[in-house]
Amino acid sequence: MATRKTEQDIKSVEKISKALGDRHRLNILQHITKRGGCAACSEIHDIVDLAQPSISHHMKVLSEAGLVNAQKKGRHFTYTLNTNALENYLLFLQNMKNP
Repeated sequence: MATRKTEQDIKSVEKISKALGDRHRLNILQHITKRGGCAACSEIHDIVDLAQPSISHHMKVLSEAGLVNAQKKGRHFTYTLNTNALENYLLFLQNMKNP
């Protein structure tokens, strides 16, 4: 029987896996990583060929999965990579490989 912690881990891994299942979101994460882990929304708009509402949707999915943290400054957003979430995700997968 799964413990509450394990169930939370599985839900988190599921959300992250779904978020990583889109090439635009992968490109966005890669861009944020190349920028030192932080990027403005306007920069993201410049690297993906999508309309602003689509970018907002992708950023919301990444944020809800815990992969990025959004910080609002006036009318603009800055996104920071949540490396802890990525590390926990990779650790979960590694533990499946080496139980």
